[in-house]
Amino acid sequence: MNRQEIIEKLIAELLKEQSAEHKCLCKDGICADGHCVIHNKEGVRSIVENGATRISAGYGVEKEGGVEPNLARMIDHTLLKPEATVQQVEQLCAEAKKFLFASVCINPSYVPLCASLLKDTAVKVCTVIGFPLGATSTETKAFETENVIKNGATEVDMVINVGRLKSGDYEYVEHDIFAVVSTAKRYGVLSKVILETGLLTDDEKVVACMLSKRAGADFVKTSTGFSKGGATAGDIALMRYVVGSAMGVKASGGVRTREDALKMVASGADRIGASASVAIASGATATGGGY
Repeated sequence: MNRQEIIEKLIAELLKEQSAEHKCLCKDGICADGHCVIHNKEGVRSIVENGATRISAGYGVEKEGGVEPNLARMIDHTLLKPEATVQQVEQLCAEAKKFLFASVCINPSYVPLCASLLKDTAVKVCTVIGFPLGATSTETKAFETENVIKNGATEVDMVINVGRLKSGDYEYVEHDIFAVVSTAKRYGVLSKVILETGLLTDDEKVVACMLSKRAGADFVKTSTGFSKGGATAGDIALMRYVVGSAMGVKASGGVRTREDALKMVASGADRIGASASVAIASGATATGGGY
């Protein structure tokens, strides 16, 4: 059996029972990104117990009564909404410091503020590049990467140019990724490549992973949280198969049940991302999502 046949078999087996869409009753009847984790505390615990190292969650923990320490150390405390205010970002950082979250993840304009507020703490500052469309020029992405690092970012999540990938312009896409990755590596900063899997065919996901690996990225990640779809066990297994053990794989969105959570980890996810409040750790009623 050749490589393509193995991939096709893997896809067929893991996508057999995959549902197309999901909605659940949350704020205003629908989750912020259509992929709820806030009602699945036990599923999240299972993810951690089975090896996940990071979970994304939104600000508001003070209102939720705190989080369990073992979960707190694995949370990327996230606020990427366009309407996020200075006060909300300050609250995000205060909570991250108090509960020792792994990082805060914010839009680039808030990097200097977060770097200042989190100075001399163990909390990392993560930000996004070319977010959320990935359609800015390569030169812009490279400049943005260096700028945010100089302003204090220690992790960057870049979005690939989806249109160029779907056009078959693989040289452009690899160069685009490499421009960000190489800039990050010069400063010792971790780089993750967001594929936006909901917009890609299975073949395109394979190519995107291969290009990310060739470009030297540290992680591949499923989605931004601003487009359709999220992580699926099939996508995670496929991504892990392509990148092997040399890279990390982050599942972002789509954790809805205990079974889904276990499938993500069993399929090869190193980190789990979810646009939800830290109620996933505290078990309280959530007030909104992080993305």
